[in-house]
Amino acid sequence: MFPNISLVDLMTLTILAVLLFGPDKLPEIIQSVVGFLRKVREFSESAKQEVRNELGPEFTDFEFEDLHPKTLIRKHVLDGDDLGIDEIRRALDPRAELSEVTDAVRGAAYDRRDTPPTESRTPSTETETETETETETAGPDTHASFDPDAT
Repeated sequence: MFPNISLVDLMTLTILAVLLFGPDKLPEIIQSVVGFLRKVREFSESAKQEVRNELGPEFTDFEFEDLHPKTLIRKHVLDGDDLGIDEIRRALDPRAELSEVTDAVRGAAYDRRDTPPTESRTPSTETETETETETETAGPDTHASFDPDAT
């Protein structure tokens, strides 16, 4: 009933009870406390049974311990997929869409490298001509060089 009470705590409570109530009245007090706890337990069990009866047959597996927030979350969200959590996670997961976009961008980049440069395209500035020639002369495995002081 009280899992956190050690043997030392129990002995301390016993000595304190003997000193407060005396050895002759202590058995009467223990009997009255135990009787009170029995009545409270019976009252609680009858109230639980009454609630179960009022809920009807569709709640035959209803347990009051399931109303505790930790138990409720563990039962309905973590263990079972009654609420469709997996479907919601899959719908909100951006990884699938990002992988499609990444594949499309990579495919476009590879297509751009494979196509030969056209003569009809005229660059607008000299810097664009320089970067295009560097990219065209560099192979697909090498990267264009950059100036670290410029950034």
